[in-house]
Amino acid sequence: MRYPFLAGAAVALATAALAACGSSGGSGDEGGKKAGTPSAVASSAPSVAGPTASTPGPRATKSGATSKAPAGDVTPATGSFTEKQKEYLTDRVPKGMDPAAVLQTGQETCDRLRYLVKADRDIAVGAIVSGEVADAEPAVTHLCPQHQVLIDEAALGYADGTHKGDGLRPGRYRAPSPTKACSWQVTGAGGKQLASGSSATGGQVEITVARSARAFTSTGCYAWLPQGDNG
Repeated sequence: MRYPFLAGAAVALATAALAACGSSGGSGDEGGKKAGTPSAVASSAPSVAGPTASTPGPRATKSGATSKAPAGDVTPATGSFTEKQKEYLTDRVPKGMDPAAVLQTGQETCDRLRYLVKADRDIAVGAIVSGEVADAEPAVTHLCPQHQVLIDEAALGYADGTHKGDGLRPGRYRAPSPTKACSWQVTGAGGKQLASGSSATGGQVEITVARSARAFTSTGCYAWLPQGDNG
């Protein structure tokens, strides 16, 4: 089964989600991306913006590394942080940067996941797997733990690229929304090809990574999600 969306439905979801969370979405055009693709749905979600240009930047140490403010120094200019917010900010705030700006990034990550789950759960998990939603794990752990199941599932998936060694897990996987340029290959000992294929139509595809596999390579497939019996 495929997971595309009609343009009208995507717009309605975006409008409802943005009204609910009070945040603003992206440009909506993104170079004319096709509505219903993972990138189109993800890019129409609330953006995970970083600190604004007016926010003081981090101070670099003499070695060139960015120093982080100790947990005890993480306090907002006004008001106070909750314990969970403090836990999220610990060792994440560069010295000289407003901790509220760093916290906003984490909160917007949670907003984006909430939007994507409403649109399509598979795309939400795929966005974590592919890295399209960056730093999702710390944000979910401390700010929106209701999405922990998405993090757990994404940890068992594959993004495009080559996976081998400890990063290779036998089992069944599916790419719910691959591009039309999606292709993959599973190889065994000595580079022997065990399986390969493509999805020229952009339709959902499934693969099995055998226990004898030594490498799995994927291109243009966006993200592979584990089937239910992989855990």
